[in-house]
Amino acid sequence: MKKIATWTALALATTLAGCTGAANGNRGLESVHQPVVRNTIYQFDVAAGSGDIAPSEQGRLQGWLDALGVRYGDRIAIEDPSVYGASEAQATVRAMVERRGLLLSNDVPVTTGAVPPGSIRVIVTRATAHVPGCPDWSSKSAINFTNATSSNYGCATNSNLASMVADPNDLIKGSTSTGNDPNAATRAIKTYRERPQTGAGELKAQQTTNSSGGSQ
Repeated sequence: MKKIATWTALALATTLAGCTGAANGNRGLESVHQPVVRNTIYQFDVAAGSGDIAPSEQGRLQGWLDALGVRYGDRIAIEDPSVYGASEAQATVRAMVERRGLLLSNDVPVTTGAVPPGSIRVIVTRATAHVPGCPDWSSKSAINFTNATSSNYGCATNSNLASMVADPNDLIKGSTSTGNDPNAATRAIKTYRERPQTGAGELKAQQTTNSSGGSQ
């Protein structure tokens, strides 16, 4: 398993913007402190020499996905260098991913090394976001001659947004809709109606012991 850390263009833009904001005084309402998004790419090669993936290889892939803790917000893609395409192997991986409630992405990121002959590469891209330099109280005691916003302005809002967003890449480019999906639109209502509410069950009886050693 190889891991590659790649910084997005937003990270560079934020770094450059941070050099000019607090020092000169920010008189606008746009915060100097913006989320920085980092994408980490994980890749795993699976043998598919017979057209499909053998059960042993499926077990290896399953264990790798479990070890990564693949979750909503991760983007999973397949790199298939074969001439005619290993359609059966891709279908097997797609089924494994869909059982986790995820979908395969059509965007295949650049990885390191060539895919071995007779194999396909499963790629997981995980994005994280944070706001560097926060909290920033550098202007707390300074005299504000320019009527600028506080140096800490925007830190709380942007830090909370960066920590709560499911897919940090949406901070760079919003998620695109592939059409109206009734299932996705009614998922929250269905979950609210069908899933038992917290505390709905009866309290469990539990035996306690008093300070004198007797049971109650």
